[in-house]
Amino acid sequence: MCGIVGYAGSRQAAPVLLDGLEKLEYRGYDSAGVCVYNEAGLNMVKAKGRLSVLRDRLEGGTALPGNVGIGHTRWATHGAPSDVNSHPHMSWTGKIAVVHNGIIENEARLRAKMYRKGATFQSETDTEVVANMVGYYYEKFGDFVQAVRETVMRLEGSFALGIQCIDHPDTIIAVKKDSPLIFGFGEGEHFIASDVPAILKYTQTVAYLEDGDMAVFDANSVTFYDSTGEEVAKKRETITWEMSAAERGGYDHFMIKEIYEQPKALKDTISPRLRDGKIDLDGVELPADYLNGLRKIYLVACGSAYYVSVLAKYIIEKTCRIPTEAVMASEFRYSDPVVDERNLVIFVSQSGETADTLAALREAKRRGAQTLAIVNVVGSAIAKAADQVIYTWAGPEIAVATTKAFTTQLAVVYMLAMQMAKTLGTMSDEEYDALVKGLEQLPYDVESVLDQKHLERCQKLASRYHAHHDAFYIGRNIDSGICLEGSLKLKEIAYLHSEAYPAGELKHGPISLIEDGTLVVALATIQDLFDKTMANIKEVKARGADVLCVTLEALEENASAISDSTIAIPAIHPMLQPSLSIIPLQLFSYYVALYRGCDVDKPRNLAKSVTVE
Repeated sequence: MCGIVGYAGSRQAAPVLLDGLEKLEYRGYDSAGVCVYNEAGLNMVKAKGRLSVLRDRLEGGTALPGNVGIGHTRWATHGAPSDVNSHPHMSWTGKIAVVHNGIIENEARLRAKMYRKGATFQSETDTEVVANMVGYYYEKFGDFVQAVRETVMRLEGSFALGIQCIDHPDTIIAVKKDSPLIFGFGEGEHFIASDVPAILKYTQTVAYLEDGDMAVFDANSVTFYDSTGEEVAKKRETITWEMSAAERGGYDHFMIKEIYEQPKALKDTISPRLRDGKIDLDGVELPADYLNGLRKIYLVACGSAYYVSVLAKYIIEKTCRIPTEAVMASEFRYSDPVVDERNLVIFVSQSGETADTLAALREAKRRGAQTLAIVNVVGSAIAKAADQVIYTWAGPEIAVATTKAFTTQLAVVYMLAMQMAKTLGTMSDEEYDALVKGLEQLPYDVESVLDQKHLERCQKLASRYHAHHDAFYIGRNIDSGICLEGSLKLKEIAYLHSEAYPAGELKHGPISLIEDGTLVVALATIQDLFDKTMANIKEVKARGADVLCVTLEALEENASAISDSTIAIPAIHPMLQPSLSIIPLQLFSYYVALYRGCDVDKPRNLAKSVTVE
């Protein structure tokens, strides 16, 4: 969740650090700070609130000289947001400064130990414990690297650390476990960062640190060590996307930019996997004898990725006839899951660093299951830990509320289900060919729903309904899965109370909450279930609800006769229809958030990459 940047080179460090932190704002934060070494020693400047507060204090960085430093945007886990609790943190000895992404689970025990050693504390954070421990072991051994090693071996939890020592002014030490951290190679300068956008302005050559890795670097050299302390060589990788992909490019917000990037993202995800009219998922191996022996498929994820998994249950069961279950990652590892070698467990994550999902993956592997990851970020922890991986190729997604990651994950689910069904013989050649053609056309179908007509319609309806206090999303079968994601978007960015239910469940409790002026968003894109959904709309209308119905163009006239307003979308292959249904719900949420005066790209209390449990 937090963002880390480190720099050693010939440039003034503070402007580089501020620039990098700005590119990491999407990760979510409540305070920010930097530490830069100069003739006066280790100089920390920290501020609660937006990065602009820190930037003003530092006059854009010009007020803090020095060429080596670390920076941080914090999302509170220990202690309320404040200047004091902001990172970096200094050891009580005054010789060590630390920034930290993650959570130290044995913090209380270590804090008590450090008190006994004579340490004092200024903050409530777990990170200050790390700083004091490094400071203690540095005083004991007189060796910066050994002090960090002695500290890390005693930490429980997740961490990415950037550490400075006053006696080694040119050096930064970086260590990683379960939290993302990359190393950037430059000419006469080196970088660390939580994510690529922070350093892409300066270099496109990076190395991905593995769990337990340590990097000891200055402006001109770097030495990598593995978890055993052995020196290792790290593979250099080139980032293929340009800095413009992580900039707004004339759009008011990243979210609307990324909504409009969905046709391209879908094309980038689908096209390389379609060869001669067949699906080819990058060498993913799921042979017929293995698939026939499966007892159940699990899909494990959090947030929007979990809702992709809910949709995947419908899709995989229909096409492959294998029992499938979607499980929230935060519950999977604690539920004593019935998982062994007869289960395929699929993990879905945009960042590939989601802490709950990563922990669930390790539990599934421990129990002997085959694991498959669907992720966007190459080299991420989940991608490396899974037995097999399918990348979505969505490009960088900066807005906290996901859009193109969701639709590309869903596209991968379609292709995976089709490949498995073809292998199992549970799908006819005719149906397979029809789906291939539908996938080829899907980016253009999505583009058609992003035209000016739909844009204006969603904006108009947002202006009508944005003042509602409550919203309910209802739909049946696969529509109910899209309702979950549509409702989440409204909650995330518009701060409007919203719930999603299968339409048939209304009469089993939720209908008691419907009253005059309640907004109900009904999805009715399944022709065989259209009349049943219309009956549910009549039920809520009878109790005073305002109903917005998203339906097919061919069904709009009938839906309009019952609903207060409608959004009509083209009909495509029924299995692929969710990819179109979600577009107006994304646009509607975006415009509702604007009318409510919300910060669309940085919604309160949320982070893009959730790296703590």
